[in-house]
Amino acid sequence: MQPFQLPEFYTPHPARLNPNLERARAHTRAWAHEMDMIDVPQHGTVIWTGDDLESHDYALLCAYTHPDCDGETLDLVTDWYVWVFYFDDHFVELYKRNPDIEGAQRYLDRLPLFMPVSGRITETPTNPVEKGLADLWCRTVGSHSPDWRQRFAGNTKHLLDESMWELHNISAKRLANPIEYVEMRRKVGGAPWSANLVEHAVGLEVPGRIALTRPIEVLRDTFSDAVHLRNDLFSYEREVLDEGELSNSVLVFETFLGLPTQEAAEAVNDLLTSRLHQFEHTALTEVPILLDEHAVDPIGRAAVLGYVKGLQDWQAGGHEWHLRSSRYMNQNVKSGNVLGSCAKTMPQRLSQFTSTPKRVEPYVLPDFEVPFPLSLSPHLDQARDQVVGWAVDHGMTGEGVWDERKVRGFDFPLCSAGIDPDATPQELFLSGCWLTWGTYADDVYPLWFGQTRNLLGVKTQTARLKACMPLDLAQTVVPANAMELSLADLWQRTAAPMTPEFRATFRETVDTMLDAWVWEVINMHYNRIPDPVDYVEMRRSTFGSELTTSLSRFSHSATVPPELWGTRVVQTMERSAMDYCTMLNDVFSYSKEIQHEGEVHNMVRVVENFLGVSQSRAFEITYALMDARLDQFVRAVDELPQSSGLTRYADELKDWIVGIIHWHRETSRYDEAGGIPVFHQGPSGLGTSAYRLTSRTSS
Repeated sequence: MQPFQLPEFYTPHPARLNPNLERARAHTRAWAHEMDMIDVPQHGTVIWTGDDLESHDYALLCAYTHPDCDGETLDLVTDWYVWVFYFDDHFVELYKRNPDIEGAQRYLDRLPLFMPVSGRITETPTNPVEKGLADLWCRTVGSHSPDWRQRFAGNTKHLLDESMWELHNISAKRLANPIEYVEMRRKVGGAPWSANLVEHAVGLEVPGRIALTRPIEVLRDTFSDAVHLRNDLFSYEREVLDEGELSNSVLVFETFLGLPTQEAAEAVNDLLTSRLHQFEHTALTEVPILLDEHAVDPIGRAAVLGYVKGLQDWQAGGHEWHLRSSRYMNQNVKSGNVLGSCAKTMPQRLSQFTSTPKRVEPYVLPDFEVPFPLSLSPHLDQARDQVVGWAVDHGMTGEGVWDERKVRGFDFPLCSAGIDPDATPQELFLSGCWLTWGTYADDVYPLWFGQTRNLLGVKTQTARLKACMPLDLAQTVVPANAMELSLADLWQRTAAPMTPEFRATFRETVDTMLDAWVWEVINMHYNRIPDPVDYVEMRRSTFGSELTTSLSRFSHSATVPPELWGTRVVQTMERSAMDYCTMLNDVFSYSKEIQHEGEVHNMVRVVENFLGVSQSRAFEITYALMDARLDQFVRAVDELPQSSGLTRYADELKDWIVGIIHWHRETSRYDEAGGIPVFHQGPSGLGTSAYRLTSRTSS
C-alpha cells in the first residue's frame, strides 16, 4: 500500500519527447560502463547494476526535459544526469546508511578538483564519481563564458557540499523546519544545476549582467522549488520509508504542521502549484521590464526567452518521467489535461489576487522570550532628542505622513540602543536616523505609490533615491522631498568613513531594500498576496535586515576572512535571525496592516491565505516558525568556525534580536492597533512551538 494517494498535479504545459531518445539510451549505457558505474563494487558495495540503469531510464528523463536539443547535446546532458543520480546513490550507500561524516567530508573535498573554472584538471580520479565528473567537465565548459562556468561550478559544488547538511540531520535525527528545508533543498536537490544545463541545451546563455537580478533568480528558484517538491511527492515512499531520509517536504509538513500524511502531501502539492504560478507571474510581468531596463539586445532576449521555455519544458518533462520511472511511487496518479489542470488550480491562483481588508479578531501575543540578555546604550536619551530634531529638520513631519508626536512615540533610538548597546553617541545617532528614514520611506511607498497604483512614479522615485547615494560621494541630485533630503544627508555621514569596497557593499544593501519596496508596490498594484516562499525571502529585504546587519559586518570586515561570510553556517545564522524578527514585526503589526491599511505583506495573512486556515491557527503556525528559526539561530551560533570576529558578530546579532523585541514592546507604533488591545501573555521561546501547535483550534 502506498503511504498516500498522489495528488492531482498542476501541469500547464504538455510533455514532448526528443526524437534522439534511443541514441541517448545507447550512448549513456556505454558511458556509464566506461565510467565504472555498473556492476563495479565501491568499498564492497555495488551501487548500480545494469538493470538499475535500464529501469531508471535517465535518457527518457532528458529526452522529456530537453525535447528540442540535437543528439550530441542530449547525449551529454543525459550523461550529466546519470552522473548526478549515481553520485546521490553512491553517497547514500557509502556515507548515509551508516553515517560516516568524516569520510563523507574527505570524499566531497576532492570533487572541486575535477571542475576548475579555468585551467586543466591535474588530479587523477579514484572512483566513478570523480571519473565521470572529470570527463563531463571537459566535454561541457569549453563552449561557455567564464560567467556561466562560475555559476555552474558554484551550483555543482552546492549540490555536492550540501549533502553534508542532509547527513548531519540524519546523524542527529533532526528534521528541518519548512523555511530551512526550502532553502537547503534548492542547493542539495540540484535544480539550480539543472537550470544551468537548460542554458547549455538551449545553446544560449542568460546575459551575465542580468543573471543575478531578482526576476532571473526567481525564475531559477521557483523552477527549483517545483522540481524538488514534485520529486518529494513521488519519492516519499523510497526515501522516507526505505532509506530513512529526513529531507522530504511531505515529512517536514506532516511533522511541523501536525498533519496526516495525505493532508501533508496535498499541502506540498499546493505549494508546488503556488511556485509554478509565481514562475508564470514573474515571466510575464517582471522579465519584460527587466529586459527593457537593461537594454538587452536581441540575442540576449532570445536567450532569456529560450531559458524560460526550457525551464517550462523541464517541468513538463520531469513530471512525465516521474510517472514512468521505476525509481518512484507512481501508481494510481490522477491524470489530467492542460486545460483541466489550469481550471482546477484557478481558485488558488485567484485567491492570491483577491485580497480585501478583513475584520481582525482580537489576538494575544506571547512574551517572546529569548535566551539573550537585553542591554541598552547609556546614550539613549541624548540620541532621542537628536534623532527627532534630525527628522523634523529634514522634512519628515511636513508631508502629511508623520508628525513630531509620532516620531517621538515611535522611538527608533530605543531600537538602536538595544541592537547596538556599545555604540558611541555618533554611531547611535546614525543608527537611529537610518531606522527612522527606513521606516518613514517604508510608510511613504505604499501611501504614495501602492494605494494609487502608480508604478511609473515608484520606479522614478526609486531611481532618484539610488542616485542620492553616489559611490564617489559627489552629490548631483537636488532633493525634492523628505526621503531624498534625509537619505542624501545620511549617505554622506555614513559612507564617507567607509572603504570604497565596503561602501559599494553597503550601497547594495540599501538598493536591495528599495527594490523590495517596489516589489511590495507591484503586489499592491495587482492586489496580490505573495506566495509564501517569495514572501519570506523578500521580507528580509523589505524589513531592511541586510542594511542593519551590514553595519555590524563593517566593524568586523578586517578580522573575519571574507570566504567565511558566504558559508552555510554564517548565512543560516543571519537568515534565521532575520526571519525571526520579520515575523515578530508581522504579528505585532497584523491589526494595523490588515484591517486598516489593506496590506497584503504580512506572514500571518500569507499563511491564512495559503493554507486556508483561521486567523488563530495562522498565528500559531507563525509562532512555531519563529521558534524554529530562533532555535536554528542558536544552533548555528554553536557551529560557527573559530573566529573572534564571527563570535563578536554573533553576539551583535543576539543584541539585534533582543533589541528589536524590546522596541516592539515599548514603541507606540503598535499600541491599541485599530482599537484592538494587544496583550502580552502565554509561552514563547525555544521549545514552546510544540505546545501551541498541538493545542491548536479548528481551522
